[in-house]
Amino acid sequence: MIPLYRDPVFTFRFEEDRLIDRFHLEGVGAGARVAVSRWQAETNHQAGPELARCVVGDSGWVTLSPPLLMRAGGGFVVSVLPD
Repeated sequence: MIPLYRDPVFTFRFEEDRLIDRFHLEGVGAGARVAVSRWQAETNHQAGPELARCVVGDSGWVTLSPPLLMRAGGGFVVSVLPD
């Protein structure tokens, strides 16, 4: 079965300060390109310029270098880029 729609955006939110050096994207294959942007709580959408562009590694893991500092209540949005 081929899905008719797949949302290519993942949102990560944090209740406490964290340093994020890697994260997992369920269902995204190795080699996919992604863009990471800051998440804005007020609008529930991405805000501002891209923070990073990365390539998904084995088993859906993405490594960030340098790591992102996330403050309590903050987060980031990851968009899968088209091939």
